Amino acid sequence: MTPTVCLRSVVPPYLLRAVADADAAGFPRASSAARTALASLDVVQQPKHEHAVRPQTVSGTVDRSPQRTISDAHGTTTLPGDPVRHEGDPDSGDPAVDEAYTGLGDTHAFWLEVFDRVSIDGAGLPLDATVHYGQDYDNAYWDGSRMVFGDGDGEVFERFTIAVDVIGHELAHGVTQYTADLTYQGQSGALNESISDVFGSLVLQYARRQTAEQASWLIGEGLFTPRVQGVALRSMRAPGTAYDDPVLGKDPQPATMAGYVETTDDNGGVHTNSGIPNHAFYLAATAIGGNAWDGAGAVWWDALTSESVTASIDFAGFAGVTVDAAATRFGTDSREHTAVQQAWRTVGVLG
Repeated sequence: MTPTVCLRSVVPPYLLRAVADADAAGFPRASSAARTALASLDVVQQPKHEHAVRPQTVSGTVDRSPQRTISDAHGTTTLPGDPVRHEGDPDSGDPAVDEAYTGLGDTHAFWLEVFDRVSIDGAGLPLDATVHYGQDYDNAYWDGSRMVFGDGDGEVFERFTIAVDVIGHELAHGVTQYTADLTYQGQSGALNESISDVFGSLVLQYARRQTAEQASWLIGEGLFTPRVQGVALRSMRAPGTAYDDPVLGKDPQPATMAGYVETTDDNGGVHTNSGIPNHAFYLAATAIGGNAWDGAGAVWWDALTSESVTASIDFAGFAGVTVDAAATRFGTDSREHTAVQQAWRTVGVLG
């Protein structure tokens, strides 16, 4: 039987539910949009790829350029929409089209220049995206073959092409799909979400040439309108502090295992508990210093592509693989090895 996949979206269902209930608080347009976005999360569709493909060896004949195509859904939910910008085309003048094109390019450049990976599948997969999806659609998602961006509702959310790290986050779901293929449930699902935050943040840092110390470590900075008391969807530096709004509530992410949430919601809390491995990565990256993609990022990449990472691996198992990966790449008791160990201990995953 061909496996099925759920949509991998950047806005978690608990936040969409809060927006959906915000009608009486003065967000009628956002409330309606969030209800539509919540309904779309229940969609399960057949993927258009071979499942769990491990990293390939790419021959010299593979086109190493991005091969981007941006399509316009014109406010409908029909995919892929009409192609409006192809690889090498000039700016279209439509901000969503051009932001998507740039973000796909930044993501492709990161994977190619940092890890010598040609596109998200390692073999030159074309990067396709659809913008202007739905009416006021409050999310961006990876559907197994393409990126899809909503325009936001204008009351709570801006358009979702604004944030390069969101684009990097969603395409990283594709990278995970083609490598470890982590099961989207419980701790392995939270790792799936965390890895997308990790590499989404690194895409942004690489595009801006920011060091670990210079980075904000916020995910989705700029997505909230000025009406929301918050700075981003999530914070890797300080999980649980990204927003605290009288209408939307407080960011529920824990930073350590002491706050781990046992729930059946959101595939076992994948967007909530991802704060724990997110914080571990931040701690390791800043302890190592310099460019995060050279230190902790390289360790996490080695772990993600390791045969030791099974689809159902838990936090402790993944932590152990990263510790071993740091020792292998940088040496036992190296600064990197020590930083990774200490990071997982600080968040309570390792004893």
